[in-house]
Amino acid sequence: MMIMRRSSAGPMAEPSLPAEPPRDCPLCPRLAEFRAATAVEHPDWFNGAVPSFAAAGGDETVRVLIVGLAPGLQGANRTGRPFTGDWAGDLLYATLLDHGLARGVYDQRPDDGLELIGTMITNAVRCVPPQNKPTGPEINQCRPFLIRRIETLPNLEVMIALGKIAHDSVIRAMGAKLKDHPFGHGTEYQLEGPNGPLRLLSSYHCSRYNTNTGRLTPEMFADVFRMI
Repeated sequence: MMIMRRSSAGPMAEPSLPAEPPRDCPLCPRLAEFRAATAVEHPDWFNGAVPSFAAAGGDETVRVLIVGLAPGLQGANRTGRPFTGDWAGDLLYATLLDHGLARGVYDQRPDDGLELIGTMITNAVRCVPPQNKPTGPEINQCRPFLIRRIETLPNLEVMIALGKIAHDSVIRAMGAKLKDHPFGHGTEYQLEGPNGPLRLLSSYHCSRYNTNTGRLTPEMFADVFRMI
């Protein structure tokens, strides 16, 4: 399914707001408490607001921004790099390597030497939520970081949202209406970004659940990346 519409320009974040929250971000009490409790059990894990995985050449080289849901408990919350250390990352990084958006070898650890080419990976919610389910207020609280992240990428052309929560957060970040931009696998919309027109492509999330149930196959996932 493909749908194409153009939205009006979205809201701007406060100029002083950073694109990346501090590792010990306190804005969502429930998430901060969960991080702290996890740190007691696993003090050697990252246990913080996970920063975006930047392109090898810096922000000015980024043309594709991938937006996920939130760090996985034993994935990015453990390793400190988005989609690193869990099944979702296995599929995502293999797909990026196949399509020339990354180089090197993905080895489920942040020091594996993998580099992104013209691509950045971030999350709609930067801290791990219990049961992988952030609340609406937590998603809203973290959205200014997403807005600011988009603003700092002057040559961004395409965003890929993985899952409905990421899709909806991007739509809201751009000041567009959800009713005019419903989520679906393979949907495409034209949005007005802070630095010019942006394409938004969306996919079912590359989670183990979605792939195990057949809702998302590697071929379906690759089809979204072929669209760019």
